[in-house]
Amino acid sequence: MSTQQNKPSRYTITAALPYTNGPIHIGHLAGVYVPADIYARYLRLTNNDVAFVCGSDEHGVAISMKAKKEGITPKDVIDKYNGIIKKSFQDFGITFDNYSRTSADIHHKTASDFFKTLDEKGEFIEETTAQLYDEEAKQFLADRFVIGTCPKCGHEEAYGDQCENCGSSLNATDLINPKSTITGAVPTLKETKHWFLPLDKHEDFLKEWILEGHKKDWKPNVYGQCKSWIDDGLKPRAVTRDLNWGIPVPVEGGEGKVLYVWFDAPIGYISSTKEWAAREGKDWEPYWKSEDTKMVHFIGKDNIVFHCIIFPAILKAHGGYILPENVPANEFLNLEGNKLSTSKNWAVWLHEYLEEFPNMQDVLRYTLTANAPETKDNDFTWKDFQARNNNELVAIFGNFVNRVAVLTHKYYDGVIPESAEFTEVDLAALAEVKKYPEIISSSIERYRFREAGQELMNLARLGNKYLADEEPWKRIKTDEERVKTIMYVALQIAAGLAVLSEPFLPFTSTKLKGILQLDALSWNDVADKEVLLASNHKINKAELLFRKIEDKEVQAQLDKLEATKKANENANKEIVPQKDTITFEDFSKLDMRVGTIIEAEKMPKAKKLLVLKVDTGLDTRTIVSGIAESFKPEEIIGKKVTVLVNLAPRALRGVESEGMILMNQNTEGKLVFVNPDEDGVVNGNQIS
Repeated sequence: MSTQQNKPSRYTITAALPYTNGPIHIGHLAGVYVPADIYARYLRLTNNDVAFVCGSDEHGVAISMKAKKEGITPKDVIDKYNGIIKKSFQDFGITFDNYSRTSADIHHKTASDFFKTLDEKGEFIEETTAQLYDEEAKQFLADRFVIGTCPKCGHEEAYGDQCENCGSSLNATDLINPKSTITGAVPTLKETKHWFLPLDKHEDFLKEWILEGHKKDWKPNVYGQCKSWIDDGLKPRAVTRDLNWGIPVPVEGGEGKVLYVWFDAPIGYISSTKEWAAREGKDWEPYWKSEDTKMVHFIGKDNIVFHCIIFPAILKAHGGYILPENVPANEFLNLEGNKLSTSKNWAVWLHEYLEEFPNMQDVLRYTLTANAPETKDNDFTWKDFQARNNNELVAIFGNFVNRVAVLTHKYYDGVIPESAEFTEVDLAALAEVKKYPEIISSSIERYRFREAGQELMNLARLGNKYLADEEPWKRIKTDEERVKTIMYVALQIAAGLAVLSEPFLPFTSTKLKGILQLDALSWNDVADKEVLLASNHKINKAELLFRKIEDKEVQAQLDKLEATKKANENANKEIVPQKDTITFEDFSKLDMRVGTIIEAEKMPKAKKLLVLKVDTGLDTRTIVSGIAESFKPEEIIGKKVTVLVNLAPRALRGVESEGMILMNQNTEGKLVFVNPDEDGVVNGNQIS
């Protein structure tokens, strides 16, 4: 078992506080909560003192925007989504020691006290600056109430704090052509006073701490983003906002202002730890103030700057607090090739997954770990989810365990047999099992959870290969004593899997321990104990750890996403404004008839035009129609169509067109016929 030179006395693990403006989706899980939970579970299994804290982030503009959109109060929003999020985490098996809320009294007091301490120490700059103001709404526009063109990449829908296209951090006044998301008005500039944290004052400390101190042990994406910010020169950053939802600025002159959410939210880790310690009868301070504590922040890449530059600067300015030893931020997870989006409902929502795939938490945990965006953006697809389950969890892990349990009951009524003398193959397999705690630990301690999960699966592969090579189902007919040893060894491998799978597949681990009737074993026991399951110990009957996922289940999820895509297209489709009003007499001049296309061919050297022969019931006439990009000529012969027959003839590329086919356009931009396709409709019928 690997240990650090100076083993920490305790660990403080934080997971990014989710905004309570929507439920949890798979991007949140892959980026933050699954790796954080794997790490916390592993540390507990290795007998460490762990405080794993999180909580709902219930302030800031996102909450206000949601409340305005739904016509409810911010309190209604946070109560609704806090309930959904908290239950989803519990049902999914995320083992927070404490899950708090930033609306809690203990957090308001902790954040207010932080602000007052920094203010009394003279750590803030008070400045009156020009901020964007919506004259129609009569309010200053906080970051997310402004949208405009990013000055760095030209993306036309950048927010006032960040461009989600290029990832640049912005100020609202940086935007080109800004507009208010409340009224759509072009904002004006109006002066207002705010408190600023002078990050430039802490630049030397941050250079030394990050760029020199963590050059070798922080992930390249984290180190690179921090270096870019520091190299560009740090500037004062506002820590207050003109809003009516949040923690009131607790000093004179702060009326009508609140603490900026990125000042208050990270302090939520501290208040959550305080809440946990008070409940458990512990002292919270060592978890935040002792040098022998190791602190790790689990976040997504959009939060790197706040956790690696701004929050450490706040803690340093306050004094007395330790800084994180690592911030293993992940990149983003996409869904079926497109960026996850709460506002566009392009997501796999955790609470819906738990309903649609009951008792299959570990399948999602495993897939998200195996496909984790640890070094680059990655893609979740339902086909990969199915393949990971069927080809790995079912066919490798589940198959091995099931064969071991079934054969033990078939041959020995579930009682573990006495082993005879071990062969070299047996000894090699048992020795290999003992290596896996160290192998998996090494990956976890370097925050390579994807690699660690695959090493766990390699242990299951070892078990499968051992059984396949030794073939106890054949040998039982000729060498019963040998089979006893084979089954004994296979059961030791299964016991190792039961323990080492717990951080990755906690529900499966519990079920497997139940099958094996396994006593409590620690991580180190797998390497150190000679015997994990003793002879004459009785195990329970086999039960399937995983079930196959059928094609129809995957298709149902793909259909659900397709419906979302079409709903978004319809919502975003620009409706052509109504034309000028006409009289009935104007309309009655139009002569529209049912017709049938009897010939169709492409117009030479014309990309969009087809030359059609149409039976209108009155005659057969030539009509040139711009539909070649949507239809092949052979597809539309025999098609009934609506024809405007009294349109004045017009020459198109030398061909006289005598009428017009009526068309529409679907959500994908493809032309479709306005069809008179009911039974009994014949050519020549008038349309009125």
